[in-house]
Amino acid sequence: MSSGAMPNLLTRRLVFGGLTVTAMGLVTPSAQAETRAESVDGILVLKSERKLLLLRAGSVLESFPIALGACPEGPKRFEGDSRTPEGIYRIAAMNPQSRFHRALHISYPNAEDMRRAREAGRSPGGNVAIHGLPNSYGDYDPVAFYKDWTDGCVAVGNLAIERIWARVSVGTPVEIRA
Repeated sequence: MSSGAMPNLLTRRLVFGGLTVTAMGLVTPSAQAETRAESVDGILVLKSERKLLLLRAGSVLESFPIALGACPEGPKRFEGDSRTPEGIYRIAAMNPQSRFHRALHISYPNAEDMRRAREAGRSPGGNVAIHGLPNSYGDYDPVAFYKDWTDGCVAVGNLAIERIWARVSVGTPVEIRA
């Protein structure tokens, strides 16, 4: 087999019981169930209120307290700024093996994010997710977060991420507002 014909380990997909999983352990769009009984049609993150809302047909189904990037004011401008993005995204992948008890990776950066970073001569960064707390925290679900601590992600409690995980799929819209 020539080197050009070798499959890339990161893009090779394996099918197990109807699920498609990349070598990195991320569940991709083809792995999602077509329908879910209690699925949501959107996630709204309100940074100023420190809330994540699950939406269906414009109604709020559930609300969860969140922690943001350590520098929460304003949109993410470039890699390493510890800001949480603002804008319209989608759930791009689901990582059940995350060190932060499950992670829903979002489609950051979008075109506006890339333009802003390019104008600053910087990389926009990536790997932004909605995730739980470190796995060592167990079933901990705080009533509120008293400090923003992520590198730019949206953090929820570990029981909260389980509830969110069960109701979303790859492609679910995510809006992050100031």
